[in-house]
Amino acid sequence: MSGKTSDDARRKVLKGAAVGLAALASAGRSRAETAPTQNGTLPPLMDPGKLHTAGPFKSQPQPWPGLASHMTPRPDHGEKTYRGSGRMAGRKALITGGDSGLGRATAIAFAREGADVAISYLPQEEEDAREVIQLVQAEGRKAVALPGDIRTEAFCQKLVTDAVSGLGGLDCLVNCAGRQHYHESILDLTTEDFDWTLKTNLYALFWIIKAAIPHMPPGSSIVNTSSSNAYEPSEILVDYSITKAGIANLTKSLAKQLVPKGIRVNAVAPGPFWTALQVSGGQPMSAVEKFGSTVPMKRPGQPAEIAPIYVQLASTDGSYITGQVFGVTGGTGVPG
Repeated sequence: MSGKTSDDARRKVLKGAAVGLAALASAGRSRAETAPTQNGTLPPLMDPGKLHTAGPFKSQPQPWPGLASHMTPRPDHGEKTYRGSGRMAGRKALITGGDSGLGRATAIAFAREGADVAISYLPQEEEDAREVIQLVQAEGRKAVALPGDIRTEAFCQKLVTDAVSGLGGLDCLVNCAGRQHYHESILDLTTEDFDWTLKTNLYALFWIIKAAIPHMPPGSSIVNTSSSNAYEPSEILVDYSITKAGIANLTKSLAKQLVPKGIRVNAVAPGPFWTALQVSGGQPMSAVEKFGSTVPMKRPGQPAEIAPIYVQLASTDGSYITGQVFGVTGGTGVPG
């Protein structure tokens, strides 16, 4: 090949590369310029303390277990903001408490990441649950509705059996269902209330996990929901705090036990999140009105802000994470 021919070839290659880079840059600009913002999926970069309302919130008592659809402002579960990327494609997940709050946000996120989803909830929460089922189905995913009370072992066993049947298997369990009811004094905490909280938060967790494990193949994941009350307990949430500390310890023990089965177990420990739990007896109305103001970020979290953590822990992206408790608290931190 002559020197002139060689130089011409090099110029063509360089010109082609430049055109290609220009095209990529142009495409990048085009995507950025047309990316959805606040009412779509990509909010603009801004101070996280100002992303959502800091209140004050109006007094809005609801009977237990409460409905997110009746709250003001309505919680953001990611209905309009969460965008998936296939991180849970083909997965089959059972989410307890999937009608509202953290469970609802997780169900929406999982569906948009490609998972089929079964949700459990109390019959009184049917209104919220129907919305979740529709949102999951809108993503082209299978949605299984499983109403009932998890305070009995028989229902917990049936719950898992029905989820496996409806989904065609089970490789992810997310325990979000919980009861929180404040009492100013332990003298006001009845044995019935104490039993209700422990049955919902601890016994059900034990029963559901025990029923689920035989169905879960290697690579499966379990994600529990603890709380910042596990390590900084509120004086008005004695029974609730006991259960959340128990969940954190159960998570760490079970993670070690299930490593040989290839099943990972982790937990999320939320701080103040704006959910129906708070307005249906979880806090006195005086606390609801200024909810979240005591953490460094000066506002409560929205369920959509915690869903990505559940996705990370449940998906294969978290393959080396087990036995961990992740705090999402608006700045108060977690124990070392």
